[in-house]
Amino acid sequence: MEFHSSVIFVKDIKVSKKFYCDILNQEIETDFGNNVSLKNGLSLWEIPKTHLLNNSFYRKGNTNQALELYFETENIDAVVNLIKKNKISKHHDLIEESWGQKTIRVYDPDQNLIEIGEKLEIFIRRMFENGLNTIQIYQKTGVPEDLIKKLLK
Repeated sequence: MEFHSSVIFVKDIKVSKKFYCDILNQEIETDFGNNVSLKNGLSLWEIPKTHLLNNSFYRKGNTNQALELYFETENIDAVVNLIKKNKISKHHDLIEESWGQKTIRVYDPDQNLIEIGEKLEIFIRRMFENGLNTIQIYQKTGVPEDLIKKLLK
């Protein structure tokens, strides 16, 4: 047996496709109408009203409070502007985490928590350009010093 993908149950596949493709810049691998597989291994599924899961498991009013989908970007400021432009509901504004990475958390159309953070190499380089040396970056981030040096090349 091998892992295939994660599935998010959605209320409206059209709204969710727009969010994941237009806002989070994900590409569709296969579109089955009410079920869409994205190239990143995530699937979106609007369960038909007649399906067993729709009556026994999935409640369209429930939100999942124990799941976060994580995405990375090279340009966090552009993401923040896109979120603002599209009036996407935020869990919190852009922050700098204790380890130095800038992140923002928003909600998808079904109220799933989405975190968008800077890629590792982006925030490591930012810290270095702001005057921290590799030892100081290691102390702040926990990223091994040899990986820091590799990312700064």
